[in-house]
Amino acid sequence: MSQCKISVALCTYNGEKYLREQLESIFQQTLPVHEIILCDDGSKDRTLDIAKEFIGRKSIDFQIFSNEKNLGSTKNFEACALKCTGDIIFFADQDDRWLPNKVKRTLEMFDMHPEWQAVFSNAEIIDSNGKQKGKTSFESIEFTEKAQQNWRAGKAFDILLRGYVVTGATLAVRSKVIDKLFPTPDLFPELIHDGWAAMYLAAFNQIGFTNECLIEYREHESQQVGFRPNLNNVSIWNRLTRGTEAKLEKVLPKLQKAKALNEYFSKNELFSENVRNKIFNRYKHFEFRYNLPKNRILRIVPIFEKLVSGSYKTNEVGKWWRTVLGDIFE
Repeated sequence: MSQCKISVALCTYNGEKYLREQLESIFQQTLPVHEIILCDDGSKDRTLDIAKEFIGRKSIDFQIFSNEKNLGSTKNFEACALKCTGDIIFFADQDDRWLPNKVKRTLEMFDMHPEWQAVFSNAEIIDSNGKQKGKTSFESIEFTEKAQQNWRAGKAFDILLRGYVVTGATLAVRSKVIDKLFPTPDLFPELIHDGWAAMYLAAFNQIGFTNECLIEYREHESQQVGFRPNLNNVSIWNRLTRGTEAKLEKVLPKLQKAKALNEYFSKNELFSENVRNKIFNRYKHFEFRYNLPKNRILRIVPIFEKLVSGSYKTNEVGKWWRTVLGDIFE
């Protein structure tokens, strides 16, 4: 891996406030990168001026592209990755900071696991001023030690079906799979480039991680995606007192997403029958929940059957038994 070419796909949009720090951290890697491809999505500030200050520094081939029209973050990252010529492509956000050994440690992971087509890492979370907040990305998304063990045991796809775990700003991908990953299918708005890349590769057990923090991930008010607290958590009391319609409003988006995934995966024989069955069972789980009888007595037996089958534990996030109580009483 020491002989491979390293590219960085860096996307920007009005990033003048933090871009210089990010670029400095990339240029100061203990194992230098060979190429930086920066794709700007129509910035109106000094982003491009700041980027141009770094052209010609060291022996890094630094190329800057400016989109004629705003593509949005997913399409911009896809276009940026496809312009890279390296063997390994590191995704980079404009507002983070790489720790000095990020490239070195990531390549070591690829060397240790030649079957992996992508690697992601943990991250220290910093605030808008660059001060560490005392927590990591894995802690924020509850990628616990148990979940990490399950991932290593071959359950990565199951984990990603329940929610996002892979932070794109920490992701590195072998270039030979880029054409397979992109373009991201337009299934629902929340499915963006990094989430899709992770899910696709997890279906083949080709993505791994290190729980070592290799970047400082910045949280600030203007970022598009971040580790914001979930303000929509439903307490047990709310589950037992809110009306059925309020519950169905929460279930419907899950059903719609599961249905979209099922329609896509069921038509693609590239994925194994096991993977397609997991998608189908998830779709049927939320369809079942959305169409429960209004009569609570009539719900008990089918809910119990789903409970025994493991459907709730497999498809619900966190304390799945709370969902069981809600389905019985709401």
